[in-house]
Amino acid sequence: MPEHGAGMSDEEKKAIMEQNINITRNLANIKYKIAVMSGKGGVGKSTVSVNLAQAFNAMGYKTAIYDVDIHGPNVPKMLGIEGEKMGVKGNKLLPVETDDGILVASMAFLIESNGSPIIWRGPQKTGAIKQLISDVAWSNLDVMIFDNPPGTGDEPLTVLQTIPDLDAAVMVTTPSSVSEEDVVKCVTMTKMMNINKIGLVENMSYFECPNCNQRHDIFGQSKGEDFAKLMDIDFLGELPFKTDVSESADIYDVPIVKSNPDSSAAKEFIKIAEKIKEQYFKEE
Repeated sequence: MPEHGAGMSDEEKKAIMEQNINITRNLANIKYKIAVMSGKGGVGKSTVSVNLAQAFNAMGYKTAIYDVDIHGPNVPKMLGIEGEKMGVKGNKLLPVETDDGILVASMAFLIESNGSPIIWRGPQKTGAIKQLISDVAWSNLDVMIFDNPPGTGDEPLTVLQTIPDLDAAVMVTTPSSVSEEDVVKCVTMTKMMNINKIGLVENMSYFECPNCNQRHDIFGQSKGEDFAKLMDIDFLGELPFKTDVSESADIYDVPIVKSNPDSSAAKEFIKIAEKIKEQYFKEE
């Protein structure tokens, strides 16, 4: 197996070293860093990410979210800032800010249009992710959420390897056995990166009828808590499958925590944010 850096020129090695130093400096003033992950797509991971960001923001934390998904960056649309562009100050990129102060970096801000595909191989994606972490002027923050694409590929692996002192990883799953099998791989990878503060959120855990408010286990009986115990990770909570959660993002371009904070779904997101705070934050 070739040594790390084998075949690179001294200039290339120096550039990588400088970038790593910049990443450490750039993230030094961020108190808490959380990676949101999932084993497979379609489980509502980005929905969880933006609502957690909104919940922390409502709790008084200066919050940012980095949309790590190179090929399908959806966070800007879900936060109502689609079509915005990142500014430049000196040699730094300026994150886009929502109307209530959440800072956002995403590949969506750097491409010509939403219909423009990004056809990159692994090294290009890895380089772009590290470049944004290094070059965005994040300033002083309380909470940074990294919304990773699903699976155990280049993007989530790069985040886990690159972010110094990652405080926690939050896994998102559904009651589906396929989703649970895939999230096991994510948990295993995360533990291999020596990150042991791992929590589980079960999304679409049940359907809450909008007319009678009765609970229906349309995807099978919830077993998220038992699943978390089996993997020896923390169970953070279960979220209902409700049309107003998806409508909030798809139609109104805001998370449910912002559009309807008194809804049962929003209250569950806030409970999960509170659990993350209690279990993973070391308040001074």
